[in-house]
Amino acid sequence: MTGIDLSEDPARLDVARVHGWLASSYWSPGIARDTVERAITGSHCLGAYDGAGQVGFARAITDHATFAWIADVWVDEAARGRGLGRRMVGWFVDHPRLAGIRRIGLVTADAHGVYEALGFHALMRPDRYMERLSPEAAAMLRAAP
Repeated sequence: MTGIDLSEDPARLDVARVHGWLASSYWSPGIARDTVERAITGSHCLGAYDGAGQVGFARAITDHATFAWIADVWVDEAARGRGLGRRMVGWFVDHPRLAGIRRIGLVTADAHGVYEALGFHALMRPDRYMERLSPEAAAMLRAAP
């Protein structure tokens, strides 16, 4: 995928564009801009850029030592179908600051094959995982197909 530059420089992020993408996603519909800004500030973020501007975004929530969670992987519709989502997640998997991490997690509704190619798989011990949802998140998940 030539012509698309990946950068972790937070100054390059088009926060308005990222907010628009995430607010239209199935996992965070209507998310508030200030929530996106806080998420960006507390994460290791990656932007993807072509000559027209930002075309992708992903972030990792991580301690850079033992655990990372890949979230909010988004590829602009015009740039889809060329492997950019896999490339961005692979960038985190291969990042020197994440070398040796024991567990990298992510959640997807429709891109399992994309991430399986990078070594991701279904949970080995799903019986050990728990989550605590806000009432809004629980209602959203119950309503989702």
